[in-house]
Amino acid sequence: MISVQSLEKRYGEVRAVAGVSFQVARGEIVGLLGHNGAGKTTVMKIMTGFLEPTGGTVTVGGVDVRTDRLGVQRQIGYLPESAPLYPEMLVQEYLTMMAELRGIPPQNRQAAISDAVRATGLQGWLVRPISTLSKGYRQRVGLAGAILHKPEVLVLDEPTNGLDPVQIIEIRNLIKRLAQSTTIILSTHILSEIEAVCSRVVILIDGHLAADSTLTDLLSSDVVRLAVAPGTSGVAAALKKVDGVVEVRGPESVAGLDRYRIKVKGPGIAPGIVAAASKAGWTITEVAPDVQSLEQVFRDLMADHASKAKAAREVAA
Repeated sequence: MISVQSLEKRYGEVRAVAGVSFQVARGEIVGLLGHNGAGKTTVMKIMTGFLEPTGGTVTVGGVDVRTDRLGVQRQIGYLPESAPLYPEMLVQEYLTMMAELRGIPPQNRQAAISDAVRATGLQGWLVRPISTLSKGYRQRVGLAGAILHKPEVLVLDEPTNGLDPVQIIEIRNLIKRLAQSTTIILSTHILSEIEAVCSRVVILIDGHLAADSTLTDLLSSDVVRLAVAPGTSGVAAALKKVDGVVEVRGPESVAGLDRYRIKVKGPGIAPGIVAAASKAGWTITEVAPDVQSLEQVFRDLMADHASKAKAAREVAA
């Protein structure tokens, strides 16, 4: 549905986006994750035709944003970080104006507005001035305006920024409902946002692509945890003989159990570990993959990027 290839954006000597490439399939919810200034908003503005790329290509539904910007924008609903609303207008007036700007035929506008209002839960707020709405409901108005033309792709830039916890939950649930019929890309620097909404994450660090993976694969680890009864002998020696086991660390006594951390070559090693334990007659209380947190993965990627950048500077010097 969306193809980003070798995308680059420069502002003079500053390279905001550096050769980023990724694909988004129809029906996915993909999170663009990165620190402030990582290039997330720049990528989104190029994708939606609001910025010209310095290099590379972006296509949406096979249409190139550089050669047919309007053709791309017809397929996209875009909600910037600060929704561009007119506070003096009533909600209904604003949506009517947006339907006209979107080129929705007059005979279809009321139905389009009704569908967007139902999707965003704005039925009771149509005749209220936008200035009287909470920030959460202003976000809903912005979303309603973005989906009036039933876009195939919805691009959301920091959709829950500045909202309170209740509003955040409401907007997250709304995004999940919209995803039933729309491909969604959302940017955020909030790790919990990605875990709550997205099935896949694209991580940007200083304009570079640091990771592109499903959450399941990204958070998986090459370490298996094993807990056995205290005082069990010969565990490390037996585990090292299991095919696929690289390293065994432990035991560490925790909560009355001997706990081991086993580094393995890949998935599918746990059955061999269980078989070795059964053969040796150990009492197992736990054998499970050591799942990482997104925070830890992000910290590791940041540290790795910083290390590579330092090495590059030293070589240049």
